[in-house]
Amino acid sequence: MPASPPSGVGLEGLRGAAAGCRACELWEPATQTVFGEGPETARIVFVGEQPGDQEDRKGEPFVGPAGRLLDRALADAGIERRDAYVTNAVKHFRFTPTGKRRIHQSPGAEHIRACRPWLEAEFEVLKPEVVVCLGATAAKALISPSFRITKERGKLMPWTPPGVAAAEAGDDEADEEAPAQTWMLATAHPSAILRTPEEARAAAFDALVADLRVVAGALA
Repeated sequence: MPASPPSGVGLEGLRGAAAGCRACELWEPATQTVFGEGPETARIVFVGEQPGDQEDRKGEPFVGPAGRLLDRALADAGIERRDAYVTNAVKHFRFTPTGKRRIHQSPGAEHIRACRPWLEAEFEVLKPEVVVCLGATAAKALISPSFRITKERGKLMPWTPPGVAAAEAGDDEADEEAPAQTWMLATAHPSAILRTPEEARAAAFDALVADLRVVAGALA
């Protein structure tokens, strides 16, 4: 069953409500909900797949190895992370226990559906100018199930956030609050770069930075 976020409570209110989310079974083995982080004034939103092991333990998105790589790529592209909002399509860590380790397991379509209302609620508050999908899961959740990052990455596409679309349909004043156009761009997830063979990793990182420079140009 999809989550039912409260309305009109801002990001802090949403974060508090999401802490008790039981919309799918992933809450039970996970340590905690990992909600998005960043200012309500953020012009850019990064959407990843789901929190990883370190994010699950700390309760913050993109604080593990993939997050550090993203920070480096953002700096190289001229984007301040503190000016961005980072979140995930799924807010709980899905994993398989293997001995003392917890091995990442991709979320299923049912988990993405259950968590989608949280993402829509975040968009409704943020009204971003640019949304960046990090990896295939986020791109398929927000653009199309048939989306292929290998073919379409790095391209700015006009896009209407679902939460904003709902507000515009029911409120004539929403047009004044929302940006004239929201842009979407999909690129590789930082964790995919970390898994790239060492001899090709630098090129994969440079490709991520090149995509983020497109985003920086759109914000200029």
